[in-house]
Amino acid sequence: MWLSKTIALRQRAERESTAADMGVTTIGGGSASVMTRGEQRDLEVFAPGGLIWQPRAGDTVLVVKGGVGCQEQCVVAAETAGSAPKDMAPGELFLYSTGGASIYLRKDGSIAVKGRVSVEGELSVQGPVSIEGNLSVEGDTTLTGTVNIHGDFFINGEPYRPCRC
Repeated sequence: MWLSKTIALRQRAERESTAADMGVTTIGGGSASVMTRGEQRDLEVFAPGGLIWQPRAGDTVLVVKGGVGCQEQCVVAAETAGSAPKDMAPGELFLYSTGGASIYLRKDGSIAVKGRVSVEGELSVQGPVSIEGNLSVEGDTTLTGTVNIHGDFFINGEPYRPCRC
């Protein structure tokens, strides 16, 4: 009798539990542990297709429950409001890392990239290019068309002085 009542109470609690919980990640990574009503270990982490994300310890995350009796659980998202850029508008997208790199897609069509950028393969740019700061180019470089230089021009560390012969 006691056993059947205990099982019935447990099944009722499982049916009435929420399908999702907020929790704090205790162990980060792709197989996270999260403290919700108790610590859940080795939870799979899911993100939208094409995006790989792993929560850090201390992140507030959303844990979704599924399966029979909500026994299967996974982490699907983290609370990010504190990381959003000031005055971020609806429809904009901000992708960032804990190292400070970010890509900000603005609703006006502009893209702001922050951090060191490395491109492997070909890079093609159409339209005007403006560079503020230092530019370093290694390897063969070909310029076609008019090149305007405003300021000093150095070759092998020496100022270039064209021959006016």
